[in-house]
Amino acid sequence: MNLAEAAAQADGLAQDGSQQELASLRTQWDDEVEGAARSADYRERAVAYRAIGQFRYRQKLELLRRGLEDESPACRGSALLSLELLSRDAPGAINSSRPLLHTLVNSDTNEAVRRLAIVCLRNGSPARDTLVLLGGLAEDDEQNQELRAAARSVAAALTKKAREKG
Repeated sequence: MNLAEAAAQADGLAQDGSQQELASLRTQWDDEVEGAARSADYRERAVAYRAIGQFRYRQKLELLRRGLEDESPACRGSALLSLELLSRDAPGAINSSRPLLHTLVNSDTNEAVRRLAIVCLRNGSPARDTLVLLGGLAEDDEQNQELRAAARSVAAALTKKAREKG
């Protein structure tokens, strides 16, 4: 079994609520994930960053942040997918990465990475600076249509969240 297959298995265990089996698999693959994240090959790094989320490795958020700054769009995208997955039930991961996510949203050279960063912001707290950023992107006619739609949708969700909090 390779890392991608183990990560898919871990994701299935996490979805099934099989915490004991997931913990065992995490222990077994911990060194492999760390090694792959430091690989010279961007494909191996991308698999590692994606695996962090699939294994639900909350203690590897710093490693994920390195993935967000990786030179490869594939690695940044994989790290964003994991960050989004890890932040679904708690906004802390997004809130602590917010400045970096804002940078990706504003200036990443890859449109898909920019959209993924916007989607991640949905799981964070409804911070004013994020709402202003997303609102500006949603109204900017020079932005790609999909990016504008994502920004509009996430801004609406965060605004609703802010109203509910009260």
